[in-house]
Amino acid sequence: MDSTEGISHTGFPAGSFSAKDETRAAAEAARRRVRIMSATLHPTLPHHEPVAAPAARLALKTDGPSRGLLDGAWWPRSRDLPSELPALTDVLEPLWGRITRIAVNPEHWPVIPRQVPVDGHIVKVGWFTPEIDPHKLLLLSYGTGRWDLLVIPPETGAESAARLMAAASDYDGPPLTASALIAADEARHGVLAADQPLDPDEAWEYEGGASAVSAAVPQQTGPPGRASRLIIGM
Repeated sequence: MDSTEGISHTGFPAGSFSAKDETRAAAEAARRRVRIMSATLHPTLPHHEPVAAPAARLALKTDGPSRGLLDGAWWPRSRDLPSELPALTDVLEPLWGRITRIAVNPEHWPVIPRQVPVDGHIVKVGWFTPEIDPHKLLLLSYGTGRWDLLVIPPETGAESAARLMAAASDYDGPPLTASALIAADEARHGVLAADQPLDPDEAWEYEGGASAVSAAVPQQTGPPGRASRLIIGM
């Protein structure tokens, strides 16, 4: 018998490559095609870098002999305290030390959590109805001190906000509470929060008490006076 009998043309004994092996090879080829198609049809999506939150809009008093009732003004972009507070502490902590507690009046804050996470630590939140002005934010830094900020309503127009920031951070103005400062600005300028003129009847109501408080809001004409303000995020 020829010594090559029983050897296939591929070099394997005849009959050793069964139908089962053919089925397995076909399945493996099909899986390779699926992997190639998947790589073609579903390319890797580009990686998007996170968008940084806008800086807090602040005007602060610098060191000086007169403290007054307010240490500056904060103009948040919304009434969402958990979302707004981290941007505020990012600016204040390098200046004032780590903020550990805040307190607000709940009148203008729809949701007040017990604590808010900010950049690696927790700020505890309290609220008090009669003790804290509705337009004020009280901040405490452990072992350092206490600060009081006027909270300008988010919907306030840019012109009104600029006036209020100047008034709250000016050492030369008479001391007023946060709500009195806002009322004084509305009385003097006859505008609503969004800088829209009042109706004649509404303007008349404001003018009734304007003379008692109008001097508290500095006029923005001429060169600025003492360099007592630190303005951030405008």
